[in-house]
Parts: sequence; C-alpha cells; structure tokens
Amino acid sequence: MDPSLLPSLAWFAHVARHRSFTRAADEMGVSRAALSQSLKTLETQLGVRLLYRTTRHMSLTEAGQQLFDALAPTLAAIETAVHHLGETEGRPSGLVRINTSRLAAKALIEPHLGEFQARYPQVTLELVMADSLANIVADGSDVGIRLGRSLADAVVAVPISPPLSMAVAGSPAYLARHGTPRTPADLADHRCINYRFTGSGALHDWDFKEPGKAGRHFTQAVTGTLITNDDQSMTRAALQGLGLIQIVDIAIHEQLADGRLLRVLDDWTHHHPGFHLYFSSRDHMPAKIRALVDFLVEKRDGGMRL
Repeated sequence: MDPSLLPSLAWFAHVARHRSFTRAADEMGVSRAALSQSLKTLETQLGVRLLYRTTRHMSLTEAGQQLFDALAPTLAAIETAVHHLGETEGRPSGLVRINTSRLAAKALIEPHLGEFQARYPQVTLELVMADSLANIVADGSDVGIRLGRSLADAVVAVPISPPLSMAVAGSPAYLARHGTPRTPADLADHRCINYRFTGSGALHDWDFKEPGKAGRHFTQAVTGTLITNDDQSMTRAALQGLGLIQIVDIAIHEQLADGRLLRVLDDWTHHHPGFHLYFSSRDHMPAKIRALVDFLVEKRDGGMRL
C-alpha cells in the first residue's frame, strides 16, 4: 500500500464515524474545506467513490462502508497502543542495560540494588561489566558508567560520584625492601604494576600534579615486571609485595584503612572528575532511564561504598 494514503484514510475514518464533515473537522482541528479536499483526493487515488454528499447530508457508499469497516478496528488498536505507550512511559518499567566498569558497579550500583528494586519493581537491570570505554549505542546498552575524564564530548554525562583521587600505594614489605619514593621521578628505581587499557591497548601513564596550587599536571611512564587489565589483579599483586600501583583510591579503601597497603607520593596526587552516568540523548528519555538517573544522583553524595 502507498504510505502516502495513510493520513487521508485516517481523515476518512473520522468523517465516516461522525457522519459529518463539520464534527470531524472540529475534532481534528482542521478546516472543513481542507478535510473535504483531502477526501476528494483519496477517492481519486483509489478510483472509487466513498461518500454521497449533498448540501445538508453525507452518507457512505457501499465501498465507503466496506473501507470504514476494515479501517475502524485497526485505527482503534493503534489509538489504544499509543495511549498505552504514553502510560507506560510515565511509569518506570522494562529492561535497563548498563555498561559499567567493575569498580563502578561495586561502588555505585551493587550496594543499592535492593533499594532500587524495591522502589522500581517493574524495572530489570542488566549489568554488563567492561573496563574499556563502551560505545553504548553500538553495544546495545541504554547507559554507561565511566570516569568523567574518559568520556567524549558527544555524550550526555551526569556526575554520580564525588571527585576521586588516584593513589600510589605499595605493601609495607615492598616499601621496606625498596624504599619510599619521594617524587614521581624516583619511580624509575621501582617496580611498578601497570594497567593496559583493553580498548586501545595503551599502557596507563601515571599522572601527577606538582605540589602547590599552580603546579602543572604531567604523566610519568613506569616500568615493572607485571602488566594487567584488571584493577583487582593489580591490587592482589601489590598486596603480595610485587610492586607499586596507581589506582583510584576507593578501589583500595579497605587495604589502606587496615594498613595492608600504604600510600606514597600523596603530595603529587590530585582529584579527577568522578564517575559519570552517560547516555546518548536527553530527548524522549524513557521513564526507566530517568528513574535510574535520579536514583544514582540521589545516592551521589555519600552513597559510594566498597
């Protein structure tokens, strides 16, 4: 069927239901003349007369009645579906696929899963763990969670954690054997456990800021005998005394608190934008996505636990 006929068929159905050009035109917010012309064009396109018209009355021809009988249930079903869609979009429900780093999932989502599901019982969350930055459109995800500094300008990003600091840390046994670095340049004499980004394949250059408000930012290449693409693997290696690591401080909160790891070079570290929830557009945001955004923003200040 020619799709261009659809608007005229809908207009015909309005006229046929009301048996009146005037009432149909008023309901649709168009002029009677425009409606009449549209139906004349439809009759020409179909090659059949649909309406009998006089100056005072209008009725359906046999062909017009057959067409209306076929159109009415279909249009009613479409109207019901559109109405139901509007109701559904107002109530959070359905699947939300979240592409997230393991650390962000552990710190921001997992501690609050019970509360979120109690509040939104009709929303299903699917966590897709990936440490490399994901293109959520190509990945088929609804949203992603990553550190703010890694995000492209093209996405909409909402901060869902406070700013974070990168910590350089090692075990007491390692520091006892190899000494404590006083400046980033001293790392040349240390074994450093490094991280390789899965997506780009690049090694992480450790980043620092010179002490003082006006201190410049710079990166430092490091060397060692272990490279991994997993934060937890880095932490376990550091606990065994295999070298120093640079990692987001919240990832080793417990190990720092109980003394299994010790921070070094604190005067040279600085804060970075924290975790952000990112998505492709704010336009026509489904209620389920809005619910997740609002929930994580609500938990942002003080809701991050490991």
